[in-house]
Amino acid sequence: MSHHSPSFVHRNLPRLLLEAREAVMQHTRPSLREHGLSDQQWRVLRVLGEHADDPAGVETGRVAREALLLGPSLTGVLTRMERDGLISRARCPQDARRTVVRATRAGLKLVATLSETIEAHYAWMEAQLGKAQLAELYTLLDQVIALEAPLNEDASEPEPEDQTE
Repeated sequence: MSHHSPSFVHRNLPRLLLEAREAVMQHTRPSLREHGLSDQQWRVLRVLGEHADDPAGVETGRVAREALLLGPSLTGVLTRMERDGLISRARCPQDARRTVVRATRAGLKLVATLSETIEAHYAWMEAQLGKAQLAELYTLLDQVIALEAPLNEDASEPEPEDQTE
């Protein structure tokens, strides 16, 4: 009996995207680890840093979506971050069933420190690839995300590959 191997025409896009993520993260992880952060904790801090001007804080569901973390994983990450003094949690004043999160002063200081290292790496990437190519990469990634968005609307939570801490 002969086995017929599948005839894929296209390259494995999910694998390539994961490889690209890992290649970029190889430059970022040492700085994160130096400050005692996991990848997931950094994603949460970055989201909170991007919304630091919002006095109400960020609802945990939004943090989960923007940091690409499932609810149960986010709970554990937030517990450790609160213990370490990087975030604070409170009940939402408008809806006591919801929780809002804010980066503490220490958390925001860490975001500022790490953003310098990360932005320097992006500047290096831009110098290597060229401003136009990096902009094109961002545009193409945004288009792929938008193209697949109707499929994602059915899912209530993201399904990232890496859920380990």
